[in-house]
Amino acid sequence: MTTVFVSHPQSKLPHYFGDRATAALMEIADVRFNPGDTDLTSSELAALAGDCEVIISYRQTAGDEALFAALPRLLAFVRCAIDIRNIDVPAASRHGVLVTQASAGFIPSVSEWIIGVMIDLSRDISATTAAYHEGRPVIPAMGRELHGATLGVIGFGQISRYLCDVALALGMRIVVHDPFTPTNRKELEQVELLPLLQRSDYVVCLAAATPATENMMNAATFGAMKPGAFFINASRGDLVDDDALIAALDAGTIAGCAVDVGRAPDQMPSPRVAAHPRVIASPHIGGLTPPAVEHQAMETVAQVAELLKGRAPQGAVNAQQATRWRQATRAPQAA
Repeated sequence: MTTVFVSHPQSKLPHYFGDRATAALMEIADVRFNPGDTDLTSSELAALAGDCEVIISYRQTAGDEALFAALPRLLAFVRCAIDIRNIDVPAASRHGVLVTQASAGFIPSVSEWIIGVMIDLSRDISATTAAYHEGRPVIPAMGRELHGATLGVIGFGQISRYLCDVALALGMRIVVHDPFTPTNRKELEQVELLPLLQRSDYVVCLAAATPATENMMNAATFGAMKPGAFFINASRGDLVDDDALIAALDAGTIAGCAVDVGRAPDQMPSPRVAAHPRVIASPHIGGLTPPAVEHQAMETVAQVAELLKGRAPQGAVNAQQATRWRQATRAPQAA
């Protein structure tokens, strides 16, 4: 029977893979797990998975040249998420190892987190509730409604489409910036980045993290935002210059901020950003709901079943170059 190694630390396994996916995986393979509660280095993983054909990767597990070179029996490196920046795909291809990724299962979950923090920022709920719990005097502040406000969405992917539908139902006006993807919807106004920043009461960053979007939110872009607007990042910390964000908050250029991602380890918000009094910082939980996690985990199990049958699963990113996998499973040459 094929041997599969699951690299998730023990404390992460229930939340980021789950019992149902584990049981389903055990039906089709001999399954081994990370025995500890820490992220594995390449050398540690190589020692533990030396005779395994498949690795199911946690987000902090590096799929690098050293690992692929050390595991001549490895056929596939399967990422239990959509983000594969932890994997050196060219290195995997050089060694003939198949790489796969899961599709986004967290679209409603992340969208709901965004709506939640928009309301929290607008009504100062977290800060005033904490003060009231501590017995400190709290002066009721006038809140703001989402209804009638303008939402600016940077990046028009799957989460953005879902979020826009929710925002429209709440009576918001919406402007979108994405130079590559047209909205094709008359109720969504597509604009360049500068007018979006100038007009939006809430700027939500949902662009992909690429070299082109590194620090796209910087001193100049924060300075262009509408006075009193809020900034929300549910994408990746790479898109934001933390120094510029803190400076904009200190200067009152923006009214507040909510982040679920950042440049700290494991994609967490940076501690110095999280410490700011006008920041809501959650520990990368936007997509952490049972339906979201189970979607990706069960899809990962289905991918393993397919690749063991010699079929390139949906989510394969280098099937044509995965010669070791194709030879071992007699998979046909990719078109």
